[in-house]
Amino acid sequence: MIDTQPSPRAAERDITFNLLKNLTLREIRAEYKRTALGRVWSLINPLAQIAVYSLVFGLILRVEVAPGLNSGIEFFPAWIGVGVIVWGFISGSISAGMGSLMSNAGLLTKVYFPRWVLVVSTVFAKASTFATELLVLLVIMLVIGGPAVLLYAALLIPLLVLTCVFALGIALLLSVASVYFRDLQHLWTILAQVWMYASGVMFSVDIVRNAERALEEESGMSLPLVTLFQLNPAERFLTAYRNVLYDFTVPGWDIWLQLIAWSAISLIIGSLVFRKLARNIVEEI
Repeated sequence: MIDTQPSPRAAERDITFNLLKNLTLREIRAEYKRTALGRVWSLINPLAQIAVYSLVFGLILRVEVAPGLNSGIEFFPAWIGVGVIVWGFISGSISAGMGSLMSNAGLLTKVYFPRWVLVVSTVFAKASTFATELLVLLVIMLVIGGPAVLLYAALLIPLLVLTCVFALGIALLLSVASVYFRDLQHLWTILAQVWMYASGVMFSVDIVRNAERALEEESGMSLPLVTLFQLNPAERFLTAYRNVLYDFTVPGWDIWLQLIAWSAISLIIGSLVFRKLARNIVEEI
């Protein structure tokens, strides 16, 4: 007689998968629960930021960006909109994942389950909102730039996966570290602001390049500002999304390699630190 019972390991995997699915759905439903506009807020918030940044940096400060490489688009709100939405997902998912253990302290002390599920479900929930925002961006670019953007739309899928992996790795590391070092929650708020401005959300690499040249001409100092700017992984992600959605082109192979490397490094380090420190978090909470 053939034994049809699943192995203990397979049963454990099924339980973990179902728990991850249910927690992700819970996070998605709870994000805008009991609000009048519901998930429409996920679009209103970035649109408000895009409007403010476009007014300040585009109209008042006259920040210029080059026309889209293949699209020919010359519309600053569209360019900055890609940056705002992508950065919003990176910083938002890291922040939410970072607080996922502390916000579920009661659940952690009552029953045992893989702790990483809480962090992953939070990032996945944010990713669902991000996917919706990307779809809206795609439609906007289709209207103002023409159907050529559809030729590159499929590239958003691997970009979304890599962005999730990158954010998840950092969220894993910070979530468990913040249990032991509570000041990290406050420190992250400051670091996120600095990181945003250093990632080119509101200005392009051309401005950094001009600053590097001006510094060398005026003081004779040669600082690799552009190189340092492009060593920022968030800037690389923003550039890749702008290549697809604003330029209507394929990101260069060097950008893909950098994104893969940063995502792998983030996930490996985050997973190792999380595995080491998560053993005693119940006692620390």
